[in-house]
This record gives sequence, C-alpha cells and structure tokens, in this order.
Amino acid sequence: MNHPSTVHQEPGVLSDLVSRLGHFALNSNSRPLNSDGYSSFLSNYLYFDGSIGFKRPKICSSLSLSTRGGASSIRRFLSDFNKAIRFHCERIPIGFASVQVDTGNGNGDCSHNNGDGDNGLRYDGCGVLVDDGVHVNGVEADTPKKVLILMSDTGGGHRASAEAIKAAFHEEFGDDYQVFVTDLWSDHTPWPFNQLPRSYNFLVKHGPLWKMTYYASAPRIIHQSNFAATSTFIAREVARGLMKYQPDVIISVHPLMQHVPLRILRAKGLLKKIVFTTVITDLSTCHPTWFHKLVTRCYCPSAEVAKRALKAGLQPSQIKVYGLPVRPSFVKPVRPKEELRRELGMDEDLPAVLLMGGGEGMGPIEATARALGDALYDEDLMKPIGQILVICGRNKKLANRLLSIDWKTPVQVKGFVTKMEECMGACDCIITKAGPGTIAEAMIRGLPIILNDYIAGQEVGNVPYVVENGFGKFSKSPKEIANIVAEWFGPKADELKAMSRNALKLARPDAVFKIVHDLHELVKQRSLVPQYNTT
Repeated sequence: MNHPSTVHQEPGVLSDLVSRLGHFALNSNSRPLNSDGYSSFLSNYLYFDGSIGFKRPKICSSLSLSTRGGASSIRRFLSDFNKAIRFHCERIPIGFASVQVDTGNGNGDCSHNNGDGDNGLRYDGCGVLVDDGVHVNGVEADTPKKVLILMSDTGGGHRASAEAIKAAFHEEFGDDYQVFVTDLWSDHTPWPFNQLPRSYNFLVKHGPLWKMTYYASAPRIIHQSNFAATSTFIAREVARGLMKYQPDVIISVHPLMQHVPLRILRAKGLLKKIVFTTVITDLSTCHPTWFHKLVTRCYCPSAEVAKRALKAGLQPSQIKVYGLPVRPSFVKPVRPKEELRRELGMDEDLPAVLLMGGGEGMGPIEATARALGDALYDEDLMKPIGQILVICGRNKKLANRLLSIDWKTPVQVKGFVTKMEECMGACDCIITKAGPGTIAEAMIRGLPIILNDYIAGQEVGNVPYVVENGFGKFSKSPKEIANIVAEWFGPKADELKAMSRNALKLARPDAVFKIVHDLHELVKQRSLVPQYNTT
C-alpha cells in the first residue's frame, strides 16, 4: 500500500536562522469568497513558527516579517516572496479532492466548519485553510478515497451501471473507497432543470418528440451553447453539490453529466486534482454529449463507440475499451438451470424463454406472452414444448392481467426482480427491447436475443449490433417473435446453440472490474505529490 508523503520537522540551520531573523506569522489577509462559497485563492504552502520550536504545519497564502530594527533587504526579499506566493495562489487554487476542503455553508461568508470536520483542515474564519494535523498532501493512510458517480434516472440503464461500479469498488477495495451515487440534475439543480428525468420519460413515451430532441441537439454548436447557457443558472448549485461529497474521483455515467461539472472544475483549477472520467453506457449509437476532451478517461463499451470518441477529439490515451459495466453478480459462476428453475417455480425440463419490458414493464408484453402461449403448445401432442418467464417490473396491473389468464403452457409471472442473473440463468433465450444493459447481461449468460423495440436515437444502433454479430434477431410482431422461439425450441435448436456461442464470444463480464482497477491506478497517480521536508 502506498503511504502518503509526510512532513518531517527536525532542528537545523533553517529553524535557527528563522528564529534569528524574526517571527514569521500568517498573513491572513481576508480573501473574498467566490460565488460558490469558498476562496479560490487558497494554496498549500507550509508555514513554520521558528520561535516556538516544532509545530504542526499550517497552510497559508503568504508570509510577513515582524522585526525590531531595520532590515530592509530582508523585507524586500520577503516582499518578493509574498508576491510569488500570491501569484501562484491565484492560479493554483486548492480543491476539495485529496486535501478535502470543507464545503462551507454556501452563503458566501466565512463560517465554514470552524474546525469541526473530520478531514484535518479547517477555515480560520476568513477564507484561509488551517491544518489541524493532516499530512501535507491531505491524504492519511486510513482515510478512504471518495468516489462520486453522477447519473440521472432517464431510463434504468444509467442507475444500473452506477450501482454496478459501486458494487465493484466495494468488492475489490472494501473500505478503501467511499462511493456515492447522485442524480445531479434532480438533486442539485433548481427548477425547471431538476425535472429532467420526468421530461425524458414524457418525451420517450411520445417517440417523435424524443427523436426530434435527440437529433436536433446532436450538433456540437447546439449542445455546447446550450450547456454554456444552462451553466449560468445552475453552476452555483452544481458546484455546491459536487463539493458536498469532496470527491477524489468523479465518474459520469450519463451524457449530460460532463459539460457543466467540467466547466466548474476548470474554473476552480481542479482538473489536475480530481480524476474525472466518463463511463459510456450506450452500446453502439451514442449522443455526442457523451464526449468531452477534458476527461481523464473515457471508458467505451465497444470499438464502435471508441471510434466515435476519437472522431470527437479525444486522444487515444484517454480511451479504454473495456465493455459495458454490469453488476458483479453476473461474473459469478452460473448455477445449474434445473436448480434455478426449481427455485423460480418453473418446469425443470422444458426450455424457457424470458420475456421482459424493463423496470416499468413497458412494451407489448401481454400480446407477446399470449402469442408465445399459443406457439409453445403442440396441439398434436397435446403438451407444451416450452415455458415462459415474464418479468413485469413495477407494472402491477400487467402482472395481475397475466396471472388471470388460463395458460396452456407453463408461465411464471414476476414483478420487479433484483436477481436478474438468476432469471437469465434459468432461461434459454430472451425477448426484450434494445436496452444496452440488458443486451450486455444477456451476452454474459449466453442468451440469444429477440429485440422487439428500441428507443429512437441511442438504441437504434443496438439492433444491428445484435443481428449482425449473429446472436439475435429483431421483430416487432408478437406472432413472428413467438414463431421464432417455437422454432428455436424445435427444428432450429442448432441455430439457438450457435447464437448462444456468438453471444458468449462478445461478452465482457469483467468490464466493471477493469474499470474500477484502472480508476484505482489513476487515483494512485494523482496521490503521488512531492514530499515537503524542512531538513
């Protein structure tokens, strides 16, 4: 484990010289706080009181000399020194990453935390940081690093990726990291910007409106000007929201979480102090707002997305192609199908199809389930040739309707499930819309996919990705979908097996672990600051 640098204070020529020269004191000239409630003039220069032996290092912005006699040359020297300190302080403001500056009360005054915080730093009341014992680089051996994941509930995929990354950090590094997930727009912006998730859901339900919004905002000149204008209204709240967590790492898993936060970090001079990364959660087609040249790293789920990142101006060193992050539970060995089916109340021997419509149970699920019920029953043999597992999500009305049907084939109806890996492990193929997270999870489980719908814009490219790579098909017709499944469970069983192999070849089950380990390396690199020693 890398230990942080420390300050060594030993008696020597320097301390004697300082004692003879005079009493160095902290020049705590009041620094005006900026609009985000903290001073942008702070810096981590060391201060030692030479007349009192050994004291803990303090953080100050300049030095002044108190003497009893004329020492004009020394005064001139220290005057020049003060100017140099101020010059650098104004250009290298200290941040809230490893040094963990308190967030303040956000009212623009000097009452930040009065030394009550647990990060070893406090304000002296006038915008100057005072060190109460933390090491000079602000990192203590037993202090966990803080990771802030920015997402928004515009669809379920962004939160799922955020939770997957959080779980992987915990599984790989335990208490070494504290991971926070926040919906930046809903939690830290004023009205009407905090209505973004609700607006998205409305637009998606009215396809033409969403399609127009998606493609109209794609040109760089359009979305960059929009972000610039939006920043005027939300920068203060977003900055306060970011500083609330004092992150060492910021991870964006949403296309609208790059531009405004990066503007703020750049304005505060924090881009070299905080690791800012983007984890793209669109599998193939993705909106240009995903890409920003100032990110430390851009994690791409596929080579196609990586090409788009390069075209957007990112450097090859910024891009990593690891795959789409899915929950770590999908990496664990799969239990036997028979065992999983028994636990889910399914027939242990019949092949099974998983029918799902996302967390809200959207799409033509009922019509498709009815068509499957008919197609998977052999009228000649008077017995079923397959079974159905339906995931209705939060759609209780749909679940109740399906439960009221007198099925000829075995059907299990579930609501919102948390162990999707078990549901997929119990089945032989899946019917779903073209959500990237579900596709990635199905590939890991080797499930051939039938896509029955997609959202205009970001999910359009997922259809050819599945079909052209030979592990699925696309159809919006419930009857046609049912016939495809019936053939897979009958005369075209070999096609089903071939598609399963193709899915496994393209799967990236370790993507989330590669991402968190790369982030860990980036954090270690940022922690390697120069050591300060007075000897």
